[in-house]
Amino acid sequence: MILSLASIHVYPVKSLGGFAVQEATLTDRGLEHDRRWMLVDNNGRFISQREVPSMACLHTSTMASGFRVTDVRDGATIDLPWSLADGEFRHASVWDDMVQVIEGPSRHALWFGERIGVPCALVYMPDQTKRATDPDYAAAFTSLSDAFPYLIISQASLLDLNERIGSTQRVPMDRFRPNLVIAGGTPFQEDDWRRISIGTSHFDLVKPCARCVITTTEQYTGQRGKEPLRTLANFRKRGGQGSSRVDFGMNAIGTTGGTVRVGDAVQPIN
Repeated sequence: MILSLASIHVYPVKSLGGFAVQEATLTDRGLEHDRRWMLVDNNGRFISQREVPSMACLHTSTMASGFRVTDVRDGATIDLPWSLADGEFRHASVWDDMVQVIEGPSRHALWFGERIGVPCALVYMPDQTKRATDPDYAAAFTSLSDAFPYLIISQASLLDLNERIGSTQRVPMDRFRPNLVIAGGTPFQEDDWRRISIGTSHFDLVKPCARCVITTTEQYTGQRGKEPLRTLANFRKRGGQGSSRVDFGMNAIGTTGGTVRVGDAVQPIN
């Protein structure tokens, strides 16, 4: 069985669209530049597509010294740096975690607020902020992701899911927001992996990823439907009778540094 790294995806702003790269550096909290920015409400709580589906329409792309956010509905853009060194320190919350962040310029916050229709601030996680993963699963750090630094999905898993859904409502991989997509092998093989190598780097797969309403959100319009959650509920439900949790993909941590590249060999180490 030949497995390889099919694609690498970076999401510089939490819950906005990401972009694909041919290679990426592994940091102490995930892929370089991945989810170091986020939008927060007036209480400092993170804002996501769960509550504000229009965030799906804000896509990112790389530039020489940072990245560009484009509203695909009308082409409006704003440019941001990869990092922010100056600004007011404040606290923001991601689920139950309180993290220290730097608040970005108010003009940027106004642009995002107008685009998503919600008053907000734009904040950045500096290097000195360390956010730990859930110790019940892993002793590691993560960025402003939901819980873990990496999400790994096999192309074969998506193919299997779409065959079950049917041709009229197939969903693309961007609905699931993976960081690392694996080519080759069998559907849902990642469920059984505990450790893998990608090139010369190693990852521990620590927890299935429970999926939410974001997966039903079309990433160019913000419109929502019933798939893929309806189909996933038929064969990927976790927790027994009455549970609404469905899994797709595996959360992971990196155990080495280095660089991963599209085409790298992938090898399970169980």
